[in-house]
Formats: sequence, C-alpha cells, structure tokens
Amino acid sequence: MKIAVFEVEHWEREAFKELGSEHEVRFSNKPLRASNANRYASAEVLSPFIYSDLSSTVLQQFRHLKLIATRSTGFDHIDIDYCQKRGITVCNVPVYGENTVAEHVFALLLAISHKICEAVERTRRGDFSQQGLQGFDLRGKTLGVIGTGNIGQCVIEIARGFRMEVLAFDVRPDEKLASELGFRYVAMEELLRTADIITLHVPATPKTHHLISTKEFARMKKGVVLINTARGSLVDTQALLHAIADGKVGAVGLDVLHEEPTIREEAELLRSVYREQHDLQDILADHILLRLRNIVITPHSAFNTREAVQRILDTTMDNIMAFSQEKPQNVVGVRG
Repeated sequence: MKIAVFEVEHWEREAFKELGSEHEVRFSNKPLRASNANRYASAEVLSPFIYSDLSSTVLQQFRHLKLIATRSTGFDHIDIDYCQKRGITVCNVPVYGENTVAEHVFALLLAISHKICEAVERTRRGDFSQQGLQGFDLRGKTLGVIGTGNIGQCVIEIARGFRMEVLAFDVRPDEKLASELGFRYVAMEELLRTADIITLHVPATPKTHHLISTKEFARMKKGVVLINTARGSLVDTQALLHAIADGKVGAVGLDVLHEEPTIREEAELLRSVYREQHDLQDILADHILLRLRNIVITPHSAFNTREAVQRILDTTMDNIMAFSQEKPQNVVGVRG
C-alpha cells in the first residue's frame, strides 16, 4: 500500500521503518492541507495527527484512499460521514496516555496555585521578592471533573492524593467507580456551583461544542479555576474572556485553544479569512488569552512524553498492519 504520514518528526519515522519492506511510505513534517494534498494523491493510507485537514474537500483528492490511521484518540478533525459514504476505514489510538494528560492537568494547576510561571520569570531577572506570588493550597479544595473516562479517572486518583474533594459529572455515571475512587457524581449545575476548580475531559462533538459558555460561567463560584486539556471547542472563548474580566474566573490553565490550528499556521491566516472557515473573533480572543498573566497556556503538549508518544506510534503501526491483513482494529465512526 502507499502510505502518507503527516506531522511526523524525524525521530518518529523510525517507528514506521517496518512498513517499508512491504509498503511505500512517504513522510511530511507538515500537516495535510488542501494546498499539499495533490503531492500525496495516490496514497491508500493516511496517518495524520490532529492539525491536518481531513475535510471532504481535501479527502476528495485521494481517489484510492482506504484507511485513515490518525495518531490521536480524538477524530473530530476527520469528516467521518464522508469516510463512511466512501468506504474509508478510520482508526484511532483509543488509549495511550491517560496518566500523561492527567499529570499535565496538575502541572497546569500547580503552576497556577503556586504562580510558578511568574515566580520563575521574576527570579531570572534577579528579583527575589515575594510580593504578588501568594498562591493557594489544593488540599481541601473541591475539584469538579466533567467526564470520567480514562483520563478523568486518572485525574480523580491524583486529586485524591492531594486530599481534594472531588465531584464529577458524566452522561453515563458509574457509581461503582465513584465508590472505588472516593468521589461523588452530581448534576452539572451543582458541579458548576460548588467546585473551586473545574477540569474538562470530554470529546469534541456537536453536543459538547461550547459546553462551557455564558450560562455555565454565571453558575460558577467567583474566582473559579478552569482547566482544559481536552479540546478548545468545549469552551466559548468570548464568554471566557468576559468571565475573566468580571472576576468570575480567577485563573485558567489551557493546553488547547478554540482556533489553535489557525494560530499555529499564521501564514495561512489571510487565506482562511477569505475562505471564512475560521472565526476571527475567536482568533483574536485566543491571542488575548495568550497574553493574560492569570492564564497558563501550553501548546497542546499534554500528551507529549516519550512513553506516551511511543505508545501512539506503536498502536498506529498495529492499526495499519492489522488493516493490511484485513483485520481492522480500533475502528471509529461505524454506523450502528
């Protein structure tokens, strides 16, 4: 098969070496875009990360496409309906780093609670003053976890280690899990009203788009801390900026932004404006967030540890090999 791998670093290419004996493999360190798709149009297999454009407009250029093996758990960057209509199999990496992302949640939270970024910046300037650096303890605080899948469960386990109280919301509550891990399921409204810190762990779907918006912020405690390592579309950026300005939200830890791919690809900004595929207000809001001192933002790197990335590569390889042997695995978006 002809395989095209996108958004791949040089060292990651080694993981695909085994495929080279039986298949033709091409690599690109750039995301797949409409502008470069024609170079790989003969591909039967695509392996992108999350910043590639796998809309129907782009996928139409691949007349021989049989498989998309995304190197991610989420697949909201792929037009699943188009793939189903065309008989294109889509596979993901369902589990690779639940503990990895959960640890990053607390990296963001501790950076906020101890004002680590400002403290480091200040001491690098030779300023050892304590003024303005007073933080807060996690012990005794109430953590609201929205989504108790694999990552959410790991977050809860870590939170209990910090002796935090934990409330959770999930569309499919698991009372046995709650008993085992020592947390309580509550309605969304109670979680929003009660939690000192709220962390999001749900996928990006039409139902979860702007899950946290003006109405939800209004129900939160004054000075609440919001953590989002899931998907940028879960939070209404405009509403978030208003909540920060009003003091409703005291601090934010983000590993994802609503218009993150566009910000990463600033060179395409003018073209995207004319295509009207992106919301300029959200792009501007994201840039404002990047500059606020009570916001800690990382570049969608929560997954990025040696161990987690290796698991992603291993599972992707297995997905491609299984498909080539007519035994597809980790298939997503199957009509039921």
